[in-house]
Amino acid sequence: MAEKDKPGFFSEMFAPVGGFGVTFATMFKKVKTEEYPEVKRPTQPRFHGRHQLNRHPDGLEKCVGCELCAWACPADAIFVEGADNDDTPGGTGRFSPGERFGRIYQINYLRCIFCGLCIEACPTRALTMTNFYELADDSRADLIFTKEQLLAPLQAGMDAPPHAMADGMQERDYYLGKVEGGSR
Repeated sequence: MAEKDKPGFFSEMFAPVGGFGVTFATMFKKVKTEEYPEVKRPTQPRFHGRHQLNRHPDGLEKCVGCELCAWACPADAIFVEGADNDDTPGGTGRFSPGERFGRIYQINYLRCIFCGLCIEACPTRALTMTNFYELADDSRADLIFTKEQLLAPLQAGMDAPPHAMADGMQERDYYLGKVEGGSR
């Protein structure tokens, strides 16, 4: 090495502690600490959190068991098995205003990537995503949510399915928003 390319005395002396420069520079800055889980930050309005199966105003389920959400899911996290509504005496009853309903509905949150493609594929807007994001659990089996866990809770004025459609209403009236509440 040429004499002029050689590091100087001070360069050689401070070289071993040179990496601490960033540490020393940030040591005296005010630390911004997240107080989670005691203080939860609000999520953005369009945040993709846990899924929810919605209901019509009278309590019937919006899901018609078409399985389009399962087909749209790139992670194969959704399992839907449709069944026919049975209004005959002694039948299983009516769970949705359509011909069919989602008899089995499961979302595996171990596989879900929260992309929202299932929401876009749903023709009845039965599936939406909430702002709830705390999905950690000790058991893998508890992270496979069933229909009962995903269904929106019954609100005041809603009747628990199975029950008949609102008096004087047809299937299309539900999707046009003409149904206002339970008829019982």
